[in-house]
Amino acid sequence: MRAAMTAGLALRVLAPFAAAYFLSLFFRSINAVIAPDLVGELTLGAADLGLLTAAYFLTFALFQIPLGVLLDRFGARRVQAAMVATAAVGAVVFALGRDLPTLALGRGLIGLGFAGGLMSAYKQIADWYPKQRLPLVNGLFLGLGSLGAVFATAPAQAGVDWIGWRGLLLSAAGLVLLASLALLTVVPERPAAAAPPARLGQQLRELFTVVYRDRLFWRVAPMSMLGFASGSAIQTLWAGPWLRDVAGFDRPAVADQLMIMALALSFGSMFGGVVADWLRRFGIGVLGVAAAASVMFMAAQLGIVLGWVPMSAVLWAVFGATFNVITLTYSALSQHFPAAYAGRANAGMNVLSTGTAFVLQSAIGAIIDLWPRSAAGGYDPAAYRWAFGIVLALQALAFLWFLASRASPRAVTAAP
Repeated sequence: MRAAMTAGLALRVLAPFAAAYFLSLFFRSINAVIAPDLVGELTLGAADLGLLTAAYFLTFALFQIPLGVLLDRFGARRVQAAMVATAAVGAVVFALGRDLPTLALGRGLIGLGFAGGLMSAYKQIADWYPKQRLPLVNGLFLGLGSLGAVFATAPAQAGVDWIGWRGLLLSAAGLVLLASLALLTVVPERPAAAAPPARLGQQLRELFTVVYRDRLFWRVAPMSMLGFASGSAIQTLWAGPWLRDVAGFDRPAVADQLMIMALALSFGSMFGGVVADWLRRFGIGVLGVAAAASVMFMAAQLGIVLGWVPMSAVLWAVFGATFNVITLTYSALSQHFPAAYAGRANAGMNVLSTGTAFVLQSAIGAIIDLWPRSAAGGYDPAAYRWAFGIVLALQALAFLWFLASRASPRAVTAAP
């Protein structure tokens, strides 16, 4: 039974989770700004830079299935508090690292610590809010938390100019530790469950026998995971080099454009949830909103692949505004499955999404490295066309799969 939700209780329930998600987006996106510093200090190629940045997604993805089980068993508050503390350790390791293996270790610990950033919040929301409001609350949470990506652009560049990239990350590590303490001390315990959680072995089996055998899950999974993965892989790293090498922007202009894209990400996430909640009154489901966002996202990428530089500001803004809206599919899964499966259903999707982000971010770097670098040290515009074009083609195939499938949301009964 959910408690009556007052404004004060809502703040205690969600604000520390929003702070942790804000910081996770900051750390996820920061390499797009500090990439020149990393390349200059460590003499990295595109493949090295892609793999280093993608280490965040690798550990993030590897922990998703255990995360789903832990969330359903112990609740979001305790699990998230412990994990965010791990991210603080990783941030310190990354900030102090002097070689590629140490930086990769730090980046991996950051990804591990923030692996529950969104899933724990979705679980918290599912525990405290009625199912029909999940798209709205999830969308608003996404939008507010995504402001972390905004602070990883021009404001972060100002911080780098002031105290250096290492000083900036050490300062951010202190904020991460404070977020962990807030999760532990401010957030109330979740409402009591109607029945005790199943044994761990049964919880793991149900992930594969209930969640991963569900037709709706596999209808939305390719579109959802490729939308999130493509947007995250490019926005958190490769958009910056594209703006430098294809559009010809200098470093401050790149940071400004990345900030516009991050603001669009935040606005689009909130607007998508509001639209989904409004359209619900007319019988239009959340999957229709996610599908429309996917179409707009692919259209923006087409212009980027074709090199429409005069329209680049608009294209990248649409890119940022739409890719997170595709993840409203998570709300559809939370509505589709019983509350006892909410953590595993969303984490089961997230392991695919973040695992794909790791592969795509690394692969884009490997493809770009197939072309020789320019005399100024930049990458060939043709390399971006091929790398981004392949990513776009994969999304188009996933969207066609979504259209071809007829599975629709329904009530799933718990496994016996």
